[in-house]
Amino acid sequence: MRPMSNDETPQNETPQNETPENPSNGTPPPTSRNAAPPEPAPHDEAPQEAAAGNGMTGRQRLKAGLWPPRVSRAQLIVAVLLFVLGLGLAIQVRSTSDNSALRGARQEDLVRILDELDDRTQRLEDEKARLESQRSELESSSDQAEEARKQTQEKERQLGILAGTVAAEGPGITLTIADGSGAVESDMLLDAIQELRAAGAEAIQVNDVRVVADSYFSGGDGSIEIDGTKVAAPYVFKVIGKPEDLEPALNIPGGVVQTLEKEQATATVARSEKIVVDALRPAKRPDYAQSSSQ
Repeated sequence: MRPMSNDETPQNETPQNETPENPSNGTPPPTSRNAAPPEPAPHDEAPQEAAAGNGMTGRQRLKAGLWPPRVSRAQLIVAVLLFVLGLGLAIQVRSTSDNSALRGARQEDLVRILDELDDRTQRLEDEKARLESQRSELESSSDQAEEARKQTQEKERQLGILAGTVAAEGPGITLTIADGSGAVESDMLLDAIQELRAAGAEAIQVNDVRVVADSYFSGGDGSIEIDGTKVAAPYVFKVIGKPEDLEPALNIPGGVVQTLEKEQATATVARSEKIVVDALRPAKRPDYAQSSSQ
């Protein structure tokens, strides 16, 4: 037996850096401290395997995540507050749009509207003063029966003028519409009546027909009827009222006169201190209505 040199390694000894393999189970030997760690598996392999295992598509997973909705109490309160806020804004916008017609009107139109409102207010104030004066006269009169009879007759005369059963005269205007081409329609004449009434007309006559509250216009193309009576051009309006209010109401921009001129018709307005409205309507006796005064 010879001595072992320093360069030789015994056969039955294992180097310190080497680990023998286990031949029975084929398990690889543990790595040393200096060996590189194993590479980690890709992150997307696990979700893909899970998705493949579940058998769900992307749309199905999105639907499953959104439904049924999971609403908290705070989210519900915020939704209610937003709904109330939107409802309030919608109401405000709607109320604002209702006044858009006046906002888009021209200055002269607004001035005319204000003047008409002032005139109506003044007429109501005058009527109030007149009624108060009548009441004072009835209270202070020595012969109350005679005073009441006079006032009843005056009221009957006023109602007769409005109903068209009695003639009337007073200051006003005469509106003459010449329609050589037959382009004037019945609704144009009705618009003129409405403008005159809004301006304070108290009695109106068109040709030989008395126009009252229940009058109607029909026909067209040069064949116009008022309350079933045919009227032909030129159409002459006799109107009793305040001339300073009646004439501007017809001559406003876009009003009756300009509308008729667009239809190749001419409209002439003349003021007068005395207009006679003498066309009468038959007095109709009501069949069922009776006076409730005792």
